[in-house]
Amino acid sequence: MADDLETRLAALTDADLARGLATFRAALRDEEAAYLNACVRCGFCTDSCHVHRMEPVVDNIPARKLDQIAAVFRGHFTTLGRVAPGLTGARRLDRDMAKAWVDAVFGRCTLCGRCSLNCAVGINLPAVFKAARAALASMGLVPADLQATVDIALETGNNMGVSKEDWLETVAWIEEELQIELDDPTARIPVDKPGARVLFTVNPREPKFFPLSLQASAKLFHLAGEDWTVASEGWDLTNYGLFNGNPQQAGTLNRALLDAMERLGCQMLVIGECGHGYASARWEGPEWQQAAPPFPIVSVLELMRDYLREGRITLDPTKVAARVTLHDPCNLVRHGGILEPQREVLRAAAQDFVEMAEHGVENYCCGGGGGALAMGAYKARRLKSGGMKAEQIRRTGAKIVVAPCHNCIDQLSELNKDYKLGVKVQTLAELLSDALVPTSKSPQVNP
Repeated sequence: MADDLETRLAALTDADLARGLATFRAALRDEEAAYLNACVRCGFCTDSCHVHRMEPVVDNIPARKLDQIAAVFRGHFTTLGRVAPGLTGARRLDRDMAKAWVDAVFGRCTLCGRCSLNCAVGINLPAVFKAARAALASMGLVPADLQATVDIALETGNNMGVSKEDWLETVAWIEEELQIELDDPTARIPVDKPGARVLFTVNPREPKFFPLSLQASAKLFHLAGEDWTVASEGWDLTNYGLFNGNPQQAGTLNRALLDAMERLGCQMLVIGECGHGYASARWEGPEWQQAAPPFPIVSVLELMRDYLREGRITLDPTKVAARVTLHDPCNLVRHGGILEPQREVLRAAAQDFVEMAEHGVENYCCGGGGGALAMGAYKARRLKSGGMKAEQIRRTGAKIVVAPCHNCIDQLSELNKDYKLGVKVQTLAELLSDALVPTSKSPQVNP
């Protein structure tokens, strides 16, 4: 990985650097450019960052990362920076600065946004860091394994390269398992059902590695009497284009979900348990498409809450007796605004639910966001930064950690092993499945 990056850096031309600068400036809105001169170096962001908390070196301070980007902005886009760079700390974008940017915004930042939440002057650091990622993407400097994840999704329709045949065979197999579990031959996982109320999208890690998670969601929909379907194509909710800095690629991946909705004529696009998948579809997608979708996009967590409020599901919390805590995915909660639905469901489904010391919008990133899980060169740093989350979990005394995001589940599973936490990591659907009580007759909605 390092050698590949060095080769690409060495091959950069003046035209590449100029393109990177132009992309960077175009990606910065005026208010974001103003942020580059707004930092007062108060230090509040320092303790807000899980990366710095676990490795307190200067390069991990969010304000330091911001300054590396601001230095280039001053060097190219301000008069004083061009005339007297020594007085302003201005720098030109060259190979050394490009390398520093890769390390800062890919290697030392998960774009979690906690630094901005605690910034004394409200600087939107992730927006600036995303602009820097866009510049690096335009110069071909995205970490190779992160870009490969996007390329696979573009080529195959999902980021794990699951074939259509394998996807459909897995759905059929899970449907059979669901029927056995419920002793109900009417339990279905509909595929390509025209006009269904709900089009449910999933993370490809579910059919590949976690089929019980998809089975749990199917059980929920069946017992709630939902009119739902999955798509044979356009079913992958993930979008690593949110992380690699290439809005064109991100928009193409987002378009696949919209095309599936249009093809099937469904009423509501439901995003499964995934932080960045929800943020991409609900908030970033309209920006990439330059148009609002003609249908609602909701998180499956909101649907779970609605089923509970409407009496469409019955729960027995005595079935979940172990202490449960909740991890808040950054893109789902801090960036996405989905804060309470999962808590409302957990309070009804578990006897002993406890919050982490810092939770909700103030949660600490697990360390796996921002594409970090896909960047092997930074694995050691990723796991070290996750120590902050591991300590939060340990302090709760919980035996079950619910994480409504498969990226977070992968990271938490590694932390569970490395930090010897001795917990069970589950999606909310998996925990809810344990508490669900089948009734004699499930209500039907738009059958």
